[in-house]
Amino acid sequence: MNGVWIFVCGPSGAGKDSVITLAQQLVGESHHIVFARRMVTRPAQTGSDHDPVTPDDFQAMVQAGGLRWHWQAHGFYYGIPQRYAAVVQAGGTVVINGSRAHVQALLPAHNVRLVHITASPDQLAQRLSLRARDTASAVTERMARNTRFSGLQMDRLIVNDGALAIAARALADYLMTFKTAGLLRITALTPAPAEYALTPSQSV
Repeated sequence: MNGVWIFVCGPSGAGKDSVITLAQQLVGESHHIVFARRMVTRPAQTGSDHDPVTPDDFQAMVQAGGLRWHWQAHGFYYGIPQRYAAVVQAGGTVVINGSRAHVQALLPAHNVRLVHITASPDQLAQRLSLRARDTASAVTERMARNTRFSGLQMDRLIVNDGALAIAARALADYLMTFKTAGLLRITALTPAPAEYALTPSQSV
């Protein structure tokens, strides 16, 4: 029995983290859907979906085969612990807060799906400006970077231009389509997880 890895990606300002968090609440205590907790080489903050790790320890995990997926983005390293592979092998669904660049470089696989969360360019620019974390030039650079992923192949596109609850429901509904009848209670396999503007699916 094989499950699926679902990478949820999107540009800065799309509200990806908020959509994932609310979708996780909507999914509830599902025994076949696990939201992966990432290892990241940056300090954890309140509400973070990751565990902090030093760069040296991160590289040691890579060398030891302790990470099923890993990538670099925005000056940090991100990794998904190998233990989540047991969930997929048992027929479950593992949801990953991922990177567009990392997913774009992956070879097509029958058990990997991509959900792309985005918003209109005006909304993205407005949200980036309102959060006041970037200079005007940095916002422009982030917006220009989005053109690199204009051809990104995805399985589901969610446009988060309206109420957050609508986008989160769209994601939760998509995740629930992977429910497997009679699936074993697989949550015990993962000791540390923390955790409609909708277009038709596209082939990978």
